Amino acid sequence: MSESTQNNNPLHGIKLVDILEKLVAEYGFEILGEKINIRCFTHNPTIKSSLTFLRKTPWAREKVEQLYLKSVR
Repeated sequence: MSESTQNNNPLHGIKLVDILEKLVAEYGFEILGEKINIRCFTHNPTIKSSLTFLRKTPWAREKVEQLYLKSVR
């Protein structure tokens, strides 16, 4: 990606762990699991296990990133 493309990306420079920690602080895992129904949020959720899943699963990561962007607007 070119630098100008990255400048237009609102997630540029934000780590997945920071996104997840902000969402968990704002909603908690229970509500997060209702908003995004994925097992890593609904069954014994932890930041570590959720990060592992989200790093391996692009569609789930995209849903988390979209919720983050909505929550910071």
